[in-house]
Amino acid sequence: MAGTVLGVGPGVLVLQVLWGLALLFCLGLSRAAGRARFAVVLVTLGAAVLSAALLLFPREDESPVTVAADESLQIVDTFLIGRFVLLAVMSLVLLGCLFLLLIYHLMEPMYAKPLPSR
Repeated sequence: MAGTVLGVGPGVLVLQVLWGLALLFCLGLSRAAGRARFAVVLVTLGAAVLSAALLLFPREDESPVTVAADESLQIVDTFLIGRFVLLAVMSLVLLGCLFLLLIYHLMEPMYAKPLPSR
């Protein structure tokens, strides 16, 4: 098995670098003029396709490791409550962001333009 960096394997690092570069390209292309701005969609789709390929074709063997016939082995999720707290906080942040999107973007007042005087 390959070594880990900061507790994650090389596959996670490759995905982080891929999406980091895609974000930098998207930020750079968003400042472009004309049709070059629409290349952001191609960069995002390319990163998504590459991510899907990396996730669907793993290098390791997918068969589970067999354990000896020891019946006393139990797998316990010790971080279950922390996961639910994290899920609740992320859900509240998502709802807050959607509310702010509704207020500041979708319900932005549109003022009438003055009619030209003759």
